[in-house]
Amino acid sequence: MTQHLYILTGASRGMGLAIAEQLLKPDHTLVCISRKTNDKLQQHAQSAGATLEQWTHDLTQSIPVAAKLAHWLQHQGRNDWSSATLINNAATIANLVPLSQSDPTDLAHTLRVGLEAPMQLTAAFLHATDAWTGQRRVLNISSGLARRAMASQAGYCAAKAGVDHFTRCVALDEALKANGAKVCSLAPGVIDTDMQVLLRGADARAFPDQGNFASMKKNDQLTSPADAASRVLAYLERADFGATPVADVRDQ
Repeated sequence: MTQHLYILTGASRGMGLAIAEQLLKPDHTLVCISRKTNDKLQQHAQSAGATLEQWTHDLTQSIPVAAKLAHWLQHQGRNDWSSATLINNAATIANLVPLSQSDPTDLAHTLRVGLEAPMQLTAAFLHATDAWTGQRRVLNISSGLARRAMASQAGYCAAKAGVDHFTRCVALDEALKANGAKVCSLAPGVIDTDMQVLLRGADARAFPDQGNFASMKKNDQLTSPADAASRVLAYLERADFGATPVADVRDQ
């Protein structure tokens, strides 16, 4: 039994797409959950001899997505996989304004995608695979902003801080089980993605840290999505993965 299952959210672009590309191997089955499919990713899977499913879902509506995942997992054989891994990568950044000026819909969207969806999917994954015999892992993609406050980013910071703390709770739950899942909330470093474009292009009057992000780009301090994905996946494969429920790739 050498088949490995990966479920990945936010795989259509940025680091999520890079993670998906690097997971496409002959003994891997990858289920991607994103708002859009990616034709190039499908072509990559075919050339790599990997199994790929792309589910199109809006993670602001996470209950039906979690139900679909649970249903799909329940129809897999408990002994079919040597490992099963959920990677909660999807996130969205709220409008770059102080909380007092935030739009309620925008704020709700940020919290639903960034915190509610990872919790719902993690709950569904762990419940559906509880009796599986292979190794089970949950990797939540966190951020340095989970651990450092930033003006005009209350929604994103709160979502990521919530991800860190619910991961700590799940680690305690799973430690009580004979074959409990290994879980970790991992900050991947500062990555040159579309989110970074928004941050460094923001109005500095509303977003005081705009200059810092612009400086990081100017001084070549950003990690490429491909390099960040490699670091994240290397951390996932460490023998001690999950020993520290909240971690940072830069602490390796």
